[in-house]
Amino acid sequence: MAQLNDIQLHLNELEQGKHHFSFRLDDLFIQGLPANYGVDKSEITGCLIDAEADLNLRENDYSLHIAAKGSVQLVCDRCLATMSYPVDVADDIWPDEDEQSTDTLDLAWLTYEMIIINLPLVHSHPDGECNPDMQPLLHAYGVDAKNSDD
Repeated sequence: MAQLNDIQLHLNELEQGKHHFSFRLDDLFIQGLPANYGVDKSEITGCLIDAEADLNLRENDYSLHIAAKGSVQLVCDRCLATMSYPVDVADDIWPDEDEQSTDTLDLAWLTYEMIIINLPLVHSHPDGECNPDMQPLLHAYGVDAKNSDD
């Protein structure tokens, strides 16, 4: 699996044609977001994601397919405990005119963005799996941790 620096593709150094890349995003990637990407805080607190990217590099443009599978750690919106959320996403990326002139593609960042936009708006444990110590508080404030509509 590639490390963070290995998944920054310098397009001007690659030959035209099809290229395949496999890499992993993990907790170190998430911890490095502030320094490497200027992200103040991510809703993802940890991850173990195996990803693959297929790049088709042509003379004047490119296309990219990224697939990512694994899990991310999120904070449950109900009980505030850490929860694991499965990830299995894929997307095709076609650059617009401004992006066609770029020399570098950051596969880690593109994969992270793809995962973030595919997360549910509400992060909550499956029914009955919230932290049992929070049940009295949830009940006191009228939140039923077993009801996924809350």
